[in-house]
Amino acid sequence: MAQGRIIPMVDMARLFAKRGVLATIITTPFNAARMKTTVDQVIESGLPIQQIQLPFPSREAGLPDGCENFDSIPSLARLARKTSRTVLRRDSACPKLYNFRYVPPMDNEDSPQTRDTKACVPGRCCFALLFAHNLHQYRPFESVASEHEPFVVLGLHHRIEITKAQCPIEIVGQSYFDILSNRIQEADCTSYGVVSNSFYELEPDELEPEYVEKYQKAIGKKVWTIGPVSLCNKETSDKAARGNKASISESQCLTWLNSKEENYVVYACFGSASYVFPSQLMEIGLGLEASNQPFIWVIRRSNDMSTEVENWLDGLVERVQARSLIIRGWAPQMLILSHPVIGGFLTHCGWNSTSEGICAGVQMVTLPIFSEQF
Repeated sequence: MAQGRIIPMVDMARLFAKRGVLATIITTPFNAARMKTTVDQVIESGLPIQQIQLPFPSREAGLPDGCENFDSIPSLARLARKTSRTVLRRDSACPKLYNFRYVPPMDNEDSPQTRDTKACVPGRCCFALLFAHNLHQYRPFESVASEHEPFVVLGLHHRIEITKAQCPIEIVGQSYFDILSNRIQEADCTSYGVVSNSFYELEPDELEPEYVEKYQKAIGKKVWTIGPVSLCNKETSDKAARGNKASISESQCLTWLNSKEENYVVYACFGSASYVFPSQLMEIGLGLEASNQPFIWVIRRSNDMSTEVENWLDGLVERVQARSLIIRGWAPQMLILSHPVIGGFLTHCGWNSTSEGICAGVQMVTLPIFSEQF
């Protein structure tokens, strides 16, 4: 339950609904409220889409009420410790979810059929999925002496080096992630295929089969590339409402963008789940200030930002306010990226941001932070 997963899933539900398939989104009340505007717009357009809300056992997991999404939780490590003990137990979490089965239409009255039809939607491109698969299979990180010693990931045509510190934590492993990772692996094994928010031509290999084919061969299952699903949001209102209620209105955002020169604004945003330390935040701010470019900078709300850093940030805002738009909280990213004044995107390389930047045709400066982003 993270915005980076939920947003493309809602886009996917819309794409299914546009083809006449009833799409049902199963989620929790907190997350349902975030996507309400988007889902309501789809329903009002006459498409077959619906929501089912299930309660989330926050208290049983030792979390405050309303903590139903990664970006509302202070620490991912804390979440993993709690969920590994409680939330993932089927008897104490959401029994309705585990009893939910898809019943396809009967072929005829005499031959009823009931079956599980499940495909994984991992939220990454096929190159990253194959990369993670090979890390897990060959485990080259076990042969290095330190977390910062580089090693080559086997089974790829391109020579890709990474360090143990940069590996996805669910592969390298920490004790409190074990149960979570094992449950995900079990679910993956029972699926009949993978749906990827990518497209075939994006992941070619010059000398060998494309990474889509390589990944499909590695897992022995069908892979469907149906992305970028974000392109189903064609109207300005769809782009503005996508994901969550923005911390800036659509009209405010467009007024600022329309006042700038084409292909000249830098957009800096590091996603909904990544954490930027206060010292890193200050360096990024100083860099944007020193660039002398107009910029939009999205800063996640954080409870651990000291008074000193807040005061520094207030001073920066005052110095650059004539050429900057600093958004504290959620930003309408697709609305911003698709505007012709955006010339560059400073990003953490999350797959949604990467594919949206590619669709927008903007240059990207990449600052990988965690998971597969390296």
